[in-house]
Amino acid sequence: MTTINARNRANKRKGADWEIELMTGLRSVGEDAERLRLTGAEDEGDLAIREDGGLFTIVEAKNAKFEPGPFLDEAERERLNFAKHRGIDPERVESIVVVKRRGKGWRKAFVLTTVEAYFGLDDAE
Repeated sequence: MTTINARNRANKRKGADWEIELMTGLRSVGEDAERLRLTGAEDEGDLAIREDGGLFTIVEAKNAKFEPGPFLDEAERERLNFAKHRGIDPERVESIVVVKRRGKGWRKAFVLTTVEAYFGLDDAE
């Protein structure tokens, strides 16, 4: 059991290190990025980026096996939680997933979203 706990702690540390690297990198290029706290079942994502006009981008930072569908589903739930907890219109909050690439820095990470979100299309489903 201790080996599993040690592995879980190591994975959490890798994830936290990736969040910090990403936040620090984004700040270094002028983005207003902050880490968000875990809020249990109603988690709000890993980073929030303040945009002009009161808009926000919620970032779900991943340093794990590449699973785009579940990653995007999680980011969408967290976008809605962020908006709800702050009384913000969800239309003013978007979400992306930033996935670390092995052996690459933060600038070479993958950014995931949907066609619908990227092009601002109405929800058809």
